[in-house]
Amino acid sequence: MNIVLHNNLILITTDFETLNTSWMKEFLNKHVRGMLFLPKSVLVFKNETLQQDREDFLHQLSAHHAKIHDFDHKFFLRSLLKCTTQPIKIELQKLQNVETIRVHLYAYDKNTVLITLEKPNLWVMNYMRSQLEVYVERGTDISLVVDVSDFKAKARLDRALGKRHILHYQIQYVYDNHFISKLYSDFASFSFGDLCKEDELSGKKHFYTILECPVGASQDALKKSYKKLTKVYHPDKVYHEEPHMVQHYTQKFQLLQEAYQALRVVS
Repeated sequence: MNIVLHNNLILITTDFETLNTSWMKEFLNKHVRGMLFLPKSVLVFKNETLQQDREDFLHQLSAHHAKIHDFDHKFFLRSLLKCTTQPIKIELQKLQNVETIRVHLYAYDKNTVLITLEKPNLWVMNYMRSQLEVYVERGTDISLVVDVSDFKAKARLDRALGKRHILHYQIQYVYDNHFISKLYSDFASFSFGDLCKEDELSGKKHFYTILECPVGASQDALKKSYKKLTKVYHPDKVYHEEPHMVQHYTQKFQLLQEAYQALRVVS
């Protein structure tokens, strides 16, 4: 394990065994709503209501680090505690062998989706909860029932399912042929003239989801959402971050442009 204190970040580089210790998992479980999951790391942001938990974690972290490197951790702990407001990035020292996790998706109807893992996996489930928690009706260690009755929930679900790599896990989503048709069963209430061909229909629904707008939204609503989202995901906002973050924002920015161009009506 190595710990580096940057001006704006605490960087912890460790192995997967330490990542699965009880004190580490307890800390991450409590901060799941303020976490960003990356391909081989997690980024934990400050939560004012969990300040004491963060300080307790830093005490345990310092003691663990000192034990590994055989030094007195009191001085190092004082340095750590000066950084309690900074994000904490926990990164794997090396990528483990990639493990595929199958996640089953089932739509009861247009309002409710069941997400099920074949076996318990704390990291994948924490990722799902971090993305969908405000819409989760109930859940276990291997399943979540998600309320997607409004377009914002469907857009959030779409974003969550867009991630395929968490730490050294590769996520494989499994669903039947009726999943999409059930989820968007109310689409038939909108009229799009010649666009209502099955292949084009699927593409249009996806564009509305990307722009976080309900299907059939007005041009003003599309434009407003497009402008808001392009400000959030403009690549210039993360130019100083790691390459994969810049790539993620660039791809999202390009998707927003593509979706808006596909849906807007030029007068």
